Amino acid sequence: MARKIGFYSVLLFILYGLFFYWYLFYLADSKLPFEYQGSAADPSTFLNSRELALSEEYSKLKNFLFFISTPFEWLIYLFILLFGFSKAFRKWGEESGKYKIIQKAIYLFWLNLMAYVVSFPLSYISYKLSRDYHISTQSFPSWMKDELIDFWVNYATTFIIFIVLYWLMSKSKKRWWLYAWLLSVPFTLFLTFIQPVIIDPLYNNFTALSDKKLEEKILALAVESNIPAEHVFEVDMSDKTNALNAYVTGIGSNSRIVLWDTTLHELKENEILFVMAHEMAHYVEKHIYIGIGLSLVLSFFGLYLIYRLMHLVVNRWGPAFKVSKVEDIQSFPLVLLLISMLMFAVNPFANVVSRYEEKRADNYAVALTKDPEAGVSTFQKLAKTGLSEVNPPFLVKVFRYSHPTMLERISELEEKSIIMKNNNE
Repeated sequence: MARKIGFYSVLLFILYGLFFYWYLFYLADSKLPFEYQGSAADPSTFLNSRELALSEEYSKLKNFLFFISTPFEWLIYLFILLFGFSKAFRKWGEESGKYKIIQKAIYLFWLNLMAYVVSFPLSYISYKLSRDYHISTQSFPSWMKDELIDFWVNYATTFIIFIVLYWLMSKSKKRWWLYAWLLSVPFTLFLTFIQPVIIDPLYNNFTALSDKKLEEKILALAVESNIPAEHVFEVDMSDKTNALNAYVTGIGSNSRIVLWDTTLHELKENEILFVMAHEMAHYVEKHIYIGIGLSLVLSFFGLYLIYRLMHLVVNRWGPAFKVSKVEDIQSFPLVLLLISMLMFAVNPFANVVSRYEEKRADNYAVALTKDPEAGVSTFQKLAKTGLSEVNPPFLVKVFRYSHPTMLERISELEEKSIIMKNNNE
């Protein structure tokens, strides 16, 4: 049974990969619709021929990596179960540690380490691709440092979830999923609260914006938006990337508006103010809280589905997976596999919500700055520095785009700019 499951899983993965290779490299058409040719959204108006070719090549390769990486993760967890690695890791933990919590810590370490090592080649290919196309400027030692930080941050977070989850399973075999969800509410809020001040600084240095005149103008926009902001933060990203970005993160008193230093170097003042107005919209319209609420609603149904699927899988294929009961810790790769699959399935819905919020943020920025032309030039520069597709294929948009496409954003802002000019004449 284990060999049969493994064989068909690999076959499905190969067929899946061939489909997306064919779709991305041969079938999908990213050409601009006729009505947009020559407009501000036409990449040929702000990219040269070499940049256009590089954008097309880079986008196809990155999209292909995205679509195969997640199913490859599923294969890793599946084979950890099928080949008995999970059982072996548990045995190593029991032989190496006297206390149960130490045994579980050792088990989880080996599980995470194996998953990391097997998936490392794809991670490195993604990094190398970004370097080759001059998106990333990060040295290999710096990248490896971030990778190791990722490993230990993920390990610490997963360990807390792992310990609590299997303790709940041992106490309540039927309602552990509900108790796990109830505990996830304060845990999610806590992680969102501490991320800006504890987790993010592990990767980069955050300082108050050095350009005080620019900060005054940004804070003036914050006053208009009734945002009690005292500082704008800049983060040193230029040693890692050429891409531009800004974001809002955190909740309550830990909320932060952050600018990458690449954004400060590449954008003009009016463009930066447009970006900041966009980020302020997320705060004003409570998008962070909406995101947390949506995450908790989805996790409620997700945990229930995992509970049902865990029992179904263990009852039917338990011997093949070397798992005799759901509450056995060596079933954890199955938990991770199901979580990953459900997140992949729900991703298109989450992206629809996110694209709606980003569109509202763009509209808010226009209303606040009265400068849609700054938005047009900003998005053109974002597309140029990130080699972004202006009009991505349908499946790429559905699964990858948490923001509207550059075609949608630039064309809408261009239309607003024309309307504003006509109204002023």
